[in-house]
Amino acid sequence: MTQRSILAGPNQTIIIKAGGSVKVNGYEGERIVAEGTGGLTLDRRSQSEIGRARAAIGDHVLFDLRIKLPSRKEKKASDDVIEVQIGGNGNVLVPFESNLKIYGGTDIHVQSIRGEVDAYAGLHLTLRDVDRLGHASAGGSMDIDCQTMIGNDVTFSAGDDLRFHVADLTSLRLRVKDIGGYWEARMGKLEKSVYLKSGGDVTFVTDQQIEPLPPNYILGKIERPSTS
Repeated sequence: MTQRSILAGPNQTIIIKAGGSVKVNGYEGERIVAEGTGGLTLDRRSQSEIGRARAAIGDHVLFDLRIKLPSRKEKKASDDVIEVQIGGNGNVLVPFESNLKIYGGTDIHVQSIRGEVDAYAGLHLTLRDVDRLGHASAGGSMDIDCQTMIGNDVTFSAGDDLRFHVADLTSLRLRVKDIGGYWEARMGKLEKSVYLKSGGDVTFVTDQQIEPLPPNYILGKIERPSTS
């Protein structure tokens, strides 16, 4: 398994593209440490050079879209973008406050990130202990556990079961389309809108009071967050 490392800037923007599965963990350090199979490269570029992200396996293009660089308010950000490319499966350690955009051919698992995360998985996606959720989609299951969400009108899609927990959501219009049908609900004053689309079951996790909306006044699967 090949390994490479590079010094990261403050609130570093990091683009990670893996042909297989990738695990990304935040840690108390200043370097990005990546290891992977099937080839591994690390490149540092200016933000003006990063305009389009494209991830492919063979002739099959998984993603081809314009980059939206994360917003950063806490500290002055580095002007550089670091791109990690892994041909097969890999593991990447990044500083806690990194801002990530991740593309995985199969599974993506992200843990302990204080910055913003966008993630696009060919199969399963798991986000744990992430501060700011950007865009996310998965061809298989999706399990999201984040503190806050970027955007006021957003859609998250998964091919299989979708579990969704954003801790600070207190004012929301929720729309859900899963294997059981369609339902809508509200929390607070409807300041944000979330649409969850799943080929399996959707589980919405909240400690807030949630009310069904017309015309059918149906609620789907709702759970309270774990206290452990």
